[in-house]
Amino acid sequence: MHRTKWFDRKFAPIEDGGRLPTILERLAGTPARLHAMLAEGEPAVDAEAGWSVAKEIGHLGDLEPLWLQRVRDLVEGRADLAPADLQNRATHDADHDAISLPQLVARFDTARRALVDAMRSLSDDDLERFARHPRLGTPMRVVDLAYFVAEHDDHHLARLRELLQ
Repeated sequence: MHRTKWFDRKFAPIEDGGRLPTILERLAGTPARLHAMLAEGEPAVDAEAGWSVAKEIGHLGDLEPLWLQRVRDLVEGRADLAPADLQNRATHDADHDAISLPQLVARFDTARRALVDAMRSLSDDDLERFARHPRLGTPMRVVDLAYFVAEHDDHHLARLRELLQ
């Protein structure tokens, strides 16, 4: 199956801010989707990319502090969102393979709840603020950031599906 590389993806601003509640449901459901996927298949290591199931899940958790920082950037009125580490050092340096998959999902679940709670608690004024995404160069509001994170989740869930089949 053809997969677009994450860094080749483009994200247009979302005009309908009313989509945020459904996107937040998608974000909140990612840990449950991970649990369901893990119950379906035997984990394998991808020789081509070198990322195991544990690293894929660990990577999702590694990025939660960035997403939360970007929410704070928006609320605080910063011009630019915090940049990501494009080399994924946190994932490469962590020993995710030494941690059980249920433990990795539980860590991710805890961090994800904090992110979703933070987004749900924002005021209408907070939801209208925007900042420039450092890599894409486009303005993002909370709804755009939430969609970006949900798409990132799904990008890695699709990769997990390949590893588990």
